[in-house]
Amino acid sequence: MSEHNDLGKYGEQLAEAYLSKEGYQIKARNWKFRRGELDIVAQKGDWIVIVEVKTRRLNAVERPQDAVTIGKQRRIVRAADTYIQKHEIDLECRFDIISVIINGGKYELDHMQGAFQPLVQTKA
Repeated sequence: MSEHNDLGKYGEQLAEAYLSKEGYQIKARNWKFRRGELDIVAQKGDWIVIVEVKTRRLNAVERPQDAVTIGKQRRIVRAADTYIQKHEIDLECRFDIISVIINGGKYELDHMQGAFQPLVQTKA
């Protein structure tokens, strides 16, 4: 596996440990649907929480959360909709981003709750 993939998996492991410690119940990791993937699906109380994890090294050009583009958000929302329907989930849904910045053996984790909302498309 490439260093980039290893870094991403490490960030997801850190995010999962953090969420568990914060009282989230992990329902799925790396759930795939067509062109979309849900990094972490968790539940806390009456919420199903879809978590996108982005990991970068300290010297990266962009902030991790900046990599969650509108197109990426649309793919996540589509996959989340399928996951929720397939598992017959009747809870409020929230989309979070966890950014992880690695600096040597240390890391900084930032949990952005409600980082984005599904975009409503209207016909003109």
